[in-house]
Amino acid sequence: MESPESGESLRGEISFWADRTPVHEAARRGEILQLQQLIESGACVNAVTYDSITPLHEASLRGQTQCVKLLLAAGAQVDARNIDGSTPLCDACASGSIECVKVLLSHGAKVNPPLYTASPLHEACMNDVSLSSEKSSWSGLERDLIHPGQDQYNHLHEQQGIQCKPLNSGSSECVQLLIDVGANLEAHDCHFGTPLHVACAREHLDCAKLLLKAGANVNAAKLHETALHHAAKVKNVDLVEMLIEFGGNIYARDNRGKKPSDYTWSSSPTAKCFEYYEKTPLSLSQLCRVTVRKAAGQRALGKIAKLNIPPRLIQYLSYN
Repeated sequence: MESPESGESLRGEISFWADRTPVHEAARRGEILQLQQLIESGACVNAVTYDSITPLHEASLRGQTQCVKLLLAAGAQVDARNIDGSTPLCDACASGSIECVKVLLSHGAKVNPPLYTASPLHEACMNDVSLSSEKSSWSGLERDLIHPGQDQYNHLHEQQGIQCKPLNSGSSECVQLLIDVGANLEAHDCHFGTPLHVACAREHLDCAKLLLKAGANVNAAKLHETALHHAAKVKNVDLVEMLIEFGGNIYARDNRGKKPSDYTWSSSPTAKCFEYYEKTPLSLSQLCRVTVRKAAGQRALGKIAKLNIPPRLIQYLSYN
């Protein structure tokens, strides 16, 4: 394998290992002129660090759209994998940069890469960070004070100097874009479950609604745990109500034999919400809607829109 000192450009393939190259640094910092000069001097745009991070990963995770464009034009591999198996599209979704996502997709990035870990759609649903140019990152304790258990979601972000600032909002625009281009709504991550599990665990109501309206399985289970279990654990009444309206099973039991309501505090608003729905089942029209949408499956909105029925019924079936 050639070394970078050989003077030949190795742009066409994933190349030598390095700690960090000037190309990585320029891409991470958004130094467009510096990056352009490095590329013109023959620097490798596909060099990988010890954890298999390419400059394109760096630029995507930082939301550096112009750097992403430069790297792709210079031959950067659009679906390169890092040590976690994540692609630049995964990182762009994690950053919440809709422009980076659009650029990567326009260059052929796979919206459903074969992964055992978080897909681009998972990343978009769990995204609640803004990116800082500071190299420091919060400690695990500081993150846990704000979002208990957040460490399990922050894989490489700390290693790459990302400062996490919770915004309490997933990237709903990014989620919608991924759905529109065919993202798998039931992609299963070995740690988190489906994108709906992630959206509910993170209390991203808008993202969860987009997934449900598009046809995500409301009762998909990970170790028998459903999205409704997550909603109960985070004690989010709005999320609980929405999941039930979309057909969430309030009697589903997880691998500990617990129903979602078992994770609520007695007399709390969430507990009262479950109590209400146990005493007041969905109406016949609501049950019919759930059944029709279940039959429609993924891409339910598109299928429902083509039905030869009155527009008012289409609106009802679409939860509009």
